[in-house]
Amino acid sequence: MVELTQINVYPVKSCKGLTLSLAELTSYGLKNDRRWMVVDAAGTFLSQRSVPTMALIEPTLSQNVLNLKAPGMESIEVPFEHTKSSPRSVRIWDDSCTAEDCGDDAARWFSQFLGVDCRLVSIGTTYGRYVGAQYSTHQDQVSFADAFPLLLISSASLRDLNSRLDQPVPMNRFRPNLVVSGCEPFAEDQWKRITINGFAFSVSKPCARCTVPGVDQMTGIVAQEPLTTLATYRKGTGNKVLFGQNLINEQKSGKITIGNEVTILETY
Repeated sequence: MVELTQINVYPVKSCKGLTLSLAELTSYGLKNDRRWMVVDAAGTFLSQRSVPTMALIEPTLSQNVLNLKAPGMESIEVPFEHTKSSPRSVRIWDDSCTAEDCGDDAARWFSQFLGVDCRLVSIGTTYGRYVGAQYSTHQDQVSFADAFPLLLISSASLRDLNSRLDQPVPMNRFRPNLVVSGCEPFAEDQWKRITINGFAFSVSKPCARCTVPGVDQMTGIVAQEPLTTLATYRKGTGNKVLFGQNLINEQKSGKITIGNEVTILETY
């Protein structure tokens, strides 16, 4: 049986994730996943690609408050709703959209820790961003994630990779939302449509990996592995290194939990 064995959300894009036993489905993917994002002075998103120390920022969630910790910094609380928030135009790759600014205190906190002039923004009522039309026929929305609501990887695929490495890497290098077990390595490459706890997910495309898997999520130190090894056997079109599958949740509400069965409805 293929089974859901791990659920992760990343409240602030490119910062540490939270591992959950239960998650709610929303129109953007999983609740509280990539709801916040750090942008530079021009409004363009920042990530571990250019600022690997973002891996050291630890967000946690309490009722209506985002809590943030980082080495050498006083912790800070950011309310979900900002009484004096102002709209800000932001950019994620080729997409421009409107987000809500989270205020000067959060901006100073991130700027001090990262050493970059930046601000924290959140998804608000005026936010709108859609999955590329070639992958979605229902105007599916996406949060501040790169392009798709969810990322799935099988534990078998990671074991296959680690069998080729001198030093194994943990799954958090790849920042998946969903980890499944009970299948062969890279079986997910062949899936087209699946259900988890009866909720349907479209498997849209393989995830082309950037440099982030080279960032140690505990230290922020960048290395060549595991990308060098992945490139020897996981290259796709255009020499892109592929690992994991991007998903769209067809139902926009519901709950999934650890231990749910994953049913393969269609394959390629």
